[in-house]
Amino acid sequence: MYTDLPEAELRAYRSGQADPSDFDAFWAETLAEAHQHPLNLTVRKVDAGLRTLDVFDVTFAGFGGQPVKAWLRVPAGATGTLPAIVQFHGYGRGRGQAFENLLWASAGFAHFEMDVRGQGYGGSTGDTADDVGSGPQVPGFLTRGIDSRETYYYRRLFTDAVRAVAAARSLALVDAARVGVTGTSQGGAIALAVAGLVPDLAAVVARVPFLCDFPRASVITDALPYRELGQYLATNRLKVARVHDVLSYFDGVNFAKRATAPVTMTAALMDPICPPSTVFAAYNNYAGPKQITVWPYNGHEGGAWEDDALALRAFREHLKDA
Repeated sequence: MYTDLPEAELRAYRSGQADPSDFDAFWAETLAEAHQHPLNLTVRKVDAGLRTLDVFDVTFAGFGGQPVKAWLRVPAGATGTLPAIVQFHGYGRGRGQAFENLLWASAGFAHFEMDVRGQGYGGSTGDTADDVGSGPQVPGFLTRGIDSRETYYYRRLFTDAVRAVAAARSLALVDAARVGVTGTSQGGAIALAVAGLVPDLAAVVARVPFLCDFPRASVITDALPYRELGQYLATNRLKVARVHDVLSYFDGVNFAKRATAPVTMTAALMDPICPPSTVFAAYNNYAGPKQITVWPYNGHEGGAWEDDALALRAFREHLKDA
């Protein structure tokens, strides 16, 4: 059932999220620190048992120079430069197995699938540790390190994602001018963050994105993972203002204001996990060319395979040969 605003109001909705005056400086400093570390890129071909695709086990240096894993999949025997899709995963998911997730490479793209640090328990395995400790938190990732913007978990993860784009672009098989990013839920949030931090992407696909409009999301849904934030603030009552200040540096609304690459987004009107108003908060603030598809009778699955089809069309349009 509908638990959020009607679609007409969604299209007019504007978030009350603050845009910190030093947002750009914070992220410029964060990325400058990361770029002091060499990528330390390693690419090793693996036998995934596939005849039509070649798969490579990739490691690169992410936040703090820490190793992050990825899969690279390309059409078998590819020799020229290919358009590339860098994919980020939903909450709890990792990069999975070498023989999973074959759509993008089967469609002719170089597919760079980034692992998510510290995750990999919710449907697909992970291989990347989160080597940074933090203070008290509610189990999960939404409150890990939330006492400051410097220690917050998503500072590390978003930095990993920016470095993943750099790693993909450095590959001989990839056309660096034709790189897009994609993800669903948490992955969609990561894609929006990268879109706001990397100015020359060719395309962005963010499906039912998470981590948007924290001030509203934290009070209109009791579904996980946003419930983690509510549980934390129910106990840490005196930290509400400070926590929301920290979160403003990681909100998809503020990244969207800085993004210029063409974006394809989706929202589902019966989504209790990423309520549609939070998705529209980012979409309505998106600075670049944009389009959104709304699924009236769907929950957090969004359009499922229909979203795959939308994404495929978007990438074919924006990542085609110049």
